[in-house]
Amino acid sequence: MRTLSNIGFAIFGAALVAISYGLARFAFGLFVPSISAELGLTPYLIGIIGALPFISFVLATLVAPLAADRLGARNLAMLSGGFGVAGLGLISQASGSLALGVGVFICGICTGLMMPALTAAMQALVSRTMHGRVSSIMNAGTSVGIIVAVPTVVFLADAWRLTYTIFAVLTGLGVAAAWYFIPSVSRVIPANAAPPAPITRLQWSRLIRLTLFAFAMGFVSAPYWLFAPDLAVTLGALPANQTGWLWFAVGIAGLGGAVVSDLADRNNPPITQALMLMMLSSSLALLAASPSQLPLAMFSAMVFGLAYMSLTGLYLMTGIRLLPGRLSMGPVLPFMACALGQAVGSPVVGVLVDGVGYAEAFSIFSVVGILVAVLSPIYPGHIDYWADWTDETVEEAPEEQPIVEDTGLQAAYDYQLLDENGEPIEANESIEPEEEEKDAP
Repeated sequence: MRTLSNIGFAIFGAALVAISYGLARFAFGLFVPSISAELGLTPYLIGIIGALPFISFVLATLVAPLAADRLGARNLAMLSGGFGVAGLGLISQASGSLALGVGVFICGICTGLMMPALTAAMQALVSRTMHGRVSSIMNAGTSVGIIVAVPTVVFLADAWRLTYTIFAVLTGLGVAAAWYFIPSVSRVIPANAAPPAPITRLQWSRLIRLTLFAFAMGFVSAPYWLFAPDLAVTLGALPANQTGWLWFAVGIAGLGGAVVSDLADRNNPPITQALMLMMLSSSLALLAASPSQLPLAMFSAMVFGLAYMSLTGLYLMTGIRLLPGRLSMGPVLPFMACALGQAVGSPVVGVLVDGVGYAEAFSIFSVVGILVAVLSPIYPGHIDYWADWTDETVEEAPEEQPIVEDTGLQAAYDYQLLDENGEPIEANESIEPEEEEKDAP
């Protein structure tokens, strides 16, 4: 094993995320026109098949924390890559809907296991002060994987079997790299971690609201991920190889999602969520209205990519902030909810496409997204610690007011640590008494 620097590990993790998320999960929509034409699949069948990787992603995510503890980061990452090789290889040889469905289901398992493996490795190899930045860089790997998939569609649009074989080979190289760079054993939490506090009723309320919004966003985004290229080919008569530029635009714009989500979490999450959901909805309507014009279709893809990646990043940061000290739950639940939303939305949009057509189906989902955006004022924004303290301790003295806690990844890790006396470390411990002693005559 070779030790990586903090940024080196971030880049390496982003590469594995690009393979497991970009190639094994989200690239499938690019090849729907070619696959459905060769295998004779209806939009309804494509919708059912498109839901399978999201279902397997959720199932894999449920067992991933236990697997990381038992197998270690290296073995779990290699297992994830092994599922990716098997799934991509099976897709490349699929002769019907059953084999294709099994292949994409296995690819979803690869996606669900990879990030927990990288998180476990990150906590063993990366300085705690760099966890937030490293996580952001690794999350950007999804956009990188989508961008990497574009040339294969532009130049090999009709050779989807060869393309998936290439993807399987790249994933195999990722397995070898995981064996070389990732430690076999890694600690998921610090050795002196304090047990997290019980989840309060207020935290449950905020977490439920976050989860419902994540589910709704996944539901609304399902048509674009699955049928956007097929819509451009069917309604817009665009050549299949030009649809790759849609995913290129999604990937490029998605790189800005990490910046937007970080700024949103620090400023006004509800307003940002409303804006991004409106952008997501408008991208569906814009593509349905102008599928034959490649520049407008690419602009629609850029709007979608920025909105989708910003929202997933915002949900990640909100989940971490709502449950500091519970990194295996806070950020995981909204991601699972988003995947479930996509799993539900995929067959629904397939039925609508079969029944009323592509444009009408996309427009219906766009309206749903707008309605959800209107509800954004109830999104769990910044935790008002002063208000919470006031509600619970109205009669206490002012000098006992609590210090406002830090939020985010660093605070979540600080919250777990114990001091010399076995008490949880306070991230904002005041040093004023020490300063007063120094100033005393």
